[in-house]
Amino acid sequence: MIRVEVGPADFDIGAESAKVAGQGGGAISSFVGQVRDDGNLETLELEHYPAMTQKALLEIAETARSKWSLHAITIVHRVGKLTVGDNIVLVVTGSDHREAAIESCSFIMDRLKTVAPFWKKETRIDGKTKWIEERASDVEASEKWNA
Repeated sequence: MIRVEVGPADFDIGAESAKVAGQGGGAISSFVGQVRDDGNLETLELEHYPAMTQKALLEIAETARSKWSLHAITIVHRVGKLTVGDNIVLVVTGSDHREAAIESCSFIMDRLKTVAPFWKKETRIDGKTKWIEERASDVEASEKWNA
């Protein structure tokens, strides 16, 4: 089972994990990304082009399934205007073994940070806005999977 959802609604981590657990296996790994508080952030706005984003996320999930033996993959990514502490992304993977579940979850997140077509704009407390650029550390993390 591969499930990809992109939209403005928040997600229930427990319910999403239970859906993956229901697909069998003995290992579930998950990652939840939230809006970081750097002391000066008011909002983080995520934009996307729906058809392009859905396709990219499905390709990332299919690649993970081809590399590891997985029963289920769930990717939920929010878009719209978010505030500090809000959930942004959830990845849940299920497998018979922990190594596959953990590694595939990490792989999916690394790819999401560099391949998925999301555009992020910060609005600071002083009203200034800035589009977020890709970080070199995210690119390095994603490239390690190519070896």
